[in-house]
This record gives sequence, structure tokens and C-alpha cells, in this order.
Amino acid sequence: QPAPAQETQVAAAPATQPTPAPAATTTSDRFRWPVSGRVITDFAASGGTGINIEAAEGTSIRAAEAGEVIYVGNAVEGYGNLVLIRHANGYVSAYAHLQQMNVAKGTVVNRGDNIGTAGKTGSVSKPQLHFELRKGATPVDPIPLLAS
Repeated sequence: QPAPAQETQVAAAPATQPTPAPAATTTSDRFRWPVSGRVITDFAASGGTGINIEAAEGTSIRAAEAGEVIYVGNAVEGYGNLVLIRHANGYVSAYAHLQQMNVAKGTVVNRGDNIGTAGKTGSVSKPQLHFELRKGATPVDPIPLLAS
């Protein structure tokens, strides 16, 4: 019976080891701000979806990191014109309420590439960017991951 207890401890040890690893990975998962502006809705206020950044209509929106554009359109209710980019590190970034979308699905973009312009499409009354980062399908607060 001590043997299974040891196995449990061995199983528990690897389970605790990955915990520091994601923390270390998180520090290297840095994204650039897609637009400079005041955060008018933080992650908590957005219901845990993303953040809204105030931006004048027509302001360039830039890719937060290199990746492949996996969605361009306006079929997601409330989001207006929306661009989704899949990144190599397992994240997907979302850019909503765009006035113009300057990329097509399948486009490979570099960090900082212009992907569209700020607007007020969807369920907003003033120009802004709704920005989301998802790790897999799970929304995460982008603020700690955005380079200061």
C-alpha cells in the first residue's frame, strides 16, 4: 500500500511543476497595445470578455502580435466589424467595433501591422476598440499581458 501512496506523490509533483511554468510563460506572452487610448471598460466591467479602449474614429488598429487572421466579418452580435487573429502561443486576439477591416481571412500579419480602423460598429455609441485575448476558448484579462 505505500507504493500507491508514492505514485500519488509522484503524480502530484508533476501536477505542481507546470504551475510555475505557465507563470514563466505568461511573462514572455507579451502583446503590444492594439491602439493607444484610455481603457473605458476593464475586464471585470466587460463581464470577463475583454477591454474597451477609447479611440477616435479612423485611428489605426494594430495586430497585438504576429499570427494568422482566422475571422473577418460582422456576424457576432454586438461586436460589429470584428477581426480575430490566432497566435502561435495559443492565444487568439479579437478586435471589435472596427470602422474598416484591412485584412482578409488567412492573412498572416506581423506584430504592429495595421488590421483596420477604430469605429463604433456593433453595440457601442462612441468610437472605441473592444479588445480580447483568449487562451484557447477562455477569455483572459489582456491588461497584464500588454507591454507597458
